[in-house]
Amino acid sequence: MVGKKTGGRVAGTPNRITIELRKTLKTVVASELESLPGTLEQLQPKERLEMLVKLLPFCMPKVNSIEGAYDTGWRNLDDEN
Repeated sequence: MVGKKTGGRVAGTPNRITIELRKTLKTVVASELESLPGTLEQLQPKERLEMLVKLLPFCMPKVNSIEGAYDTGWRNLDDEN
């Protein structure tokens, strides 16, 4: 049925359930991060290392080799002679 919109949220109004869910998840994650050092201490060294390797990408960006990936425009003046 084609017609004029007569109800619902106004465009741009945030969804209340989404806001509540994000607040709850933020609280849970903050709590877990506070207890993370104690949790890591309880793990065996191999398990602790595996966990840290899995968490590392969230803390530091991956470094990629860029050798030969692009031309910088710089020239070596010795090559011209």
